[in-house]
Parts: sequence; C-alpha cells; structure tokens
Amino acid sequence: MTDLIRKGEGQPLRDAMERRGVTQAELAARTRAVDVRGRGVSLATVSKVTGSGRTAVEQCRLRTAWLIATALDEPLQDHFDMPTVSTDTVKGCKAHGDSDPR
Repeated sequence: MTDLIRKGEGQPLRDAMERRGVTQAELAARTRAVDVRGRGVSLATVSKVTGSGRTAVEQCRLRTAWLIATALDEPLQDHFDMPTVSTDTVKGCKAHGDSDPR
C-alpha cells in the first residue's frame, strides 16, 4: 500500500485547520462525513498526522491523506508528497533491479 509523506512537518495541515477554524476532533468528524464508508479517520490518527513533536508521524496511508485533505476542502498535493521510491516495487525487486520471476 502506498504511503504519502506530509509536507512541512504538518505545518500546511495545521495552517489549513486554522483557516477553516477546525480542531483535530472536528477534522476527524469531517472525515467521517466525506467517507463513503462513513468510517473516516480516528482522532488519534488525525492527531498524529496533523500534530507536531514526538507523537507526530511523517507518513500516512493514501486513503487517510485523501480523507483529511477532502475534509479540509484542500488539494491533496498541497499537504502531501509521494515517496521518492515505491516500497511496493522495491519489495519485489532484486538488488540489481530485476523483478523476482516467482
């Protein structure tokens, strides 16, 4: 599964939250509203993705990033970058780059 990397240690996300006047709890609730499954992103995960300090994370799943950006009504690419190397591809490759024929 592809993970995205948050930009600016999450500062663009925090700025967007401030512009929208939403807390982490309100953002988590908004992700449930935009999720077709109705599950959204937990408050704990929103806190890790949008936060700073020791508990913050630099990467999250594509779906998590999409739900957060959509709930903020902001473009995904304003807040997240793709990793430079796909870990999905690397796992199936030999050291010299040829894929495993199995």
